Amino acid sequence: MAEERKTPTVVADGVHITYTVHGGAHPGGRGNATAALGRMLRRGRTAPAGRRVHAVRGVSFVAYRGEAIGLIGSNGSGKSTLLKAIAGLQPVSAGQVYTQGRPSLLGVNAALMNDLTGERNVLLGGLAMGMSRTEVRERYDGIVDFSGINEKDDAISRPMRTYSSGMGARLRFSIAAAKSHDVLLIDEALSTGDARFRRRSQRRIDELRAEAGTVFLVSHSNSTITETCERALWLEAGTLRMDGPAKEVVAAYEEFTAKPEARTPSKQDIAG
Repeated sequence: MAEERKTPTVVADGVHITYTVHGGAHPGGRGNATAALGRMLRRGRTAPAGRRVHAVRGVSFVAYRGEAIGLIGSNGSGKSTLLKAIAGLQPVSAGQVYTQGRPSLLGVNAALMNDLTGERNVLLGGLAMGMSRTEVRERYDGIVDFSGINEKDDAISRPMRTYSSGMGARLRFSIAAAKSHDVLLIDEALSTGDARFRRRSQRRIDELRAEAGTVFLVSHSNSTITETCERALWLEAGTLRMDGPAKEVVAAYEEFTAKPEARTPSKQDIAG
């Protein structure tokens, strides 16, 4: 294991990520019908200048095989944007991101559809995660049992739009965790308020690490980070403030957020 842990799986080298926000929408967001109509009406006109956001600022780190790494920081600190860059879904403005194998971003690869039943979404999500139909059928019962969404009623047969946010998050994680990953990126999927599911998830993350994978976990729950991860990266206003043992990084972050000035939103992430 000592040799395996020295094998890099993700290298971020001076990564900067900037993007432009038009009309208050976040890049990659679907927007709404009004926004879409506005874009259609503006075609052929000069687009108004947007707000330039410098979301990630010169971040560098190396992740190794077998690690579980937590990402912490205030809202808007660049955590989710950095995960998308590692997954290859967000271009970097400067620097480089190198990955070994195929990173899987939970909730994107398992692109579930609200109008389909949970059962159909297990098949769709499994195929999106790279499983064959045969593999999905073989793992179907385990996925549903792991999610726990069928314990009170036959929820798996209902459309996902009838699920609570926690039920949807549990099903997404269960689909993603049904196979091994070179790099698994989890963004807030374990914040369901279900203690039993969190324990099952933490055990599964340990198994994924033992199978020579690397897990990145974004969570606003500091206890989830310290219980699940051995290492943490603290991002604040797009910069990497600290990289080290999870308990030490979380303690430093909690001390920082306890200061009155830390509660004031920073504007330094907005450029030009």
